[in-house]
Amino acid sequence: MSILLEATKFPKATYMYWQKRFDRENPDEEIKRVISEIFVENHGNYGYRRIDNELRNRGIVVNHKKIQRIKQKLGLQSVKFTRKSRKYSTYKGNVGTVEKNRIHRRFHTSIPHQKLTTDTSEFKYFVTGEDGKVTIKKAYLDAFLDMFNGEIISYRLSERPNAQAIHDAQLEAIERTSDCPFRRTFHSDRGWAYQMTIRKSTETQ
Repeated sequence: MSILLEATKFPKATYMYWQKRFDRENPDEEIKRVISEIFVENHGNYGYRRIDNELRNRGIVVNHKKIQRIKQKLGLQSVKFTRKSRKYSTYKGNVGTVEKNRIHRRFHTSIPHQKLTTDTSEFKYFVTGEDGKVTIKKAYLDAFLDMFNGEIISYRLSERPNAQAIHDAQLEAIERTSDCPFRRTFHSDRGWAYQMTIRKSTETQ
């Protein structure tokens, strides 16, 4: 290296200065890591103010504008304050067959496999890309629960709400509860997917 510096007339002191700067880790990388960690640990509900408070609790002082810039760069949008974020509901009016309400708020039974209830639940989770950007994704759980003891009889997990997942879970629930000597009732919120999949011919089997 000395021969190369001498041949190029490049000052050794200047070379050493820039070498140290290139070898030194970017201090913002650690801050980005901690901010992402705080954001994910709190399920995407922390804005820059609460992240700032948590950083201070950990002994890290960062300008709030810098926190905002890092959040924006990493795509850390707070779920709690996003207008597009809302509780998932399958109900969209009558789009298929609507069965009679046979439960009438009688949600308990002393007979196993006689009354089952089902619903679609939406969950949010976070995926961190190679660039450090956090993406919010969703998963949908379609479960059938026995009102006798709260046991989950069957379920399906999917990346988007769809009637097929409900239908598959329903067929499994019908098969697993076939030992019930009485007419079985499958209760739902009458959402669009349930209207399309749950038919009278299968509910009364």
